[in-house]
Amino acid sequence: VQLVESGGGVVQPGGSLRLSCLASGNPTMIDLMGWYRQAPGNERELVALWSRGGSTGEVDSVKGRFTISRDIDKNTLSLQMNDLKAEDTAMYYCKARDYGSDADSWGQGTQVTVSS
Repeated sequence: VQLVESGGGVVQPGGSLRLSCLASGNPTMIDLMGWYRQAPGNERELVALWSRGGSTGEVDSVKGRFTISRDIDKNTLSLQMNDLKAEDTAMYYCKARDYGSDADSWGQGTQVTVSS
């Protein structure tokens, strides 16, 4: 599975962005996908998860502001980010798990910068 993220950019506090992750290769074997982020000097952290059964979830720090969703037909994973804050500034990565090979794939990341 190959993953390509897009949609990052520079936005003012309170603004919105929508990130997309396009999966190719053999996306039908994906059973778990997630968005992660890494700010300079920090470890990579989980932001939101989607599972094949349809379950989704966001971590407490973004709950109510971010929403994860998956379009199976378009092989995309999205992250709608509203009411962005300076502390949301980070490189955002998409991750997918292939249940056939039990292997994880990562995208190259897309930068989100929240600044006035």
